[in-house]
Parts: sequence; C-alpha cells; structure tokens
Amino acid sequence: QVQLVESGGGLVQAGGSLRLSCATSGLTFGSSSLAWFRQAPGKERESVAVSRWSGSTFYADSVKGRFTVSRDNAKNTMYLQMNSLKPEDTAVYYCAASSYIAATLSSTYGDWGQGTQVTVSS
Repeated sequence: QVQLVESGGGLVQAGGSLRLSCATSGLTFGSSSLAWFRQAPGKERESVAVSRWSGSTFYADSVKGRFTVSRDNAKNTMYLQMNSLKPEDTAVYYCAASSYIAATLSSTYGDWGQGTQVTVSS
C-alpha cells in the first residue's frame, strides 16, 4: 500500500522560506515520478513541481526561480524548498506519485498525501 505523508507546512511572513517534506512508503521510489500540488481556498488544485526519477524537474511558471524540488532516494523522501514566499502561495500543499517515469505537470497522479497547510502573511 502506497503512503505519502507531507510535513513542514506552517505560517511564514512574505519573503520567508519553508521546506516541505513528503515521506513515502510502498512505492518503487527510485523509478516513480513525484509531484507537488497545491490548492488555495476557492481555487482549483494546481501542479507546482515535478521530480522524475531521471533527475529532471519541472515547475509551474508561478514558482520558477523560487521553489526547488528534490528527492532523496535513500530516504524515500521528496522535498520542496520554497523561498521568497508570497501571500498568493498560501494553500494546502499535497505530494503525489505516479509510476509513469515521464510524468509532467499535467500528468495524472494516482497516489496522494493528506496535505500540509502553508500560510504566507503579508
């Protein structure tokens, strides 16, 4: 059974930083595509970043240059380093996994975590 558990969310002032973690179990971590999504109140869920097993990464335009996705295959964990945070980054952040090795920001992900709240104050 695949499990994804996010952590690291919280309240931060605009311009600050947070690092989210996504601990995984039950999947072939080394060959899975992993992604971060977010959903703000009243808005649709949007993809934020993708990390392929190959090392390729993809980012939404809204976070390019500010967010960095990484993964530690030894710990089966993915991270999202978020810098220069803005109030519009406020959302519940979810990690997701796909067995498709070439997943992108628009791919379908079958396994999801429960989410972690990120709140950026102005």
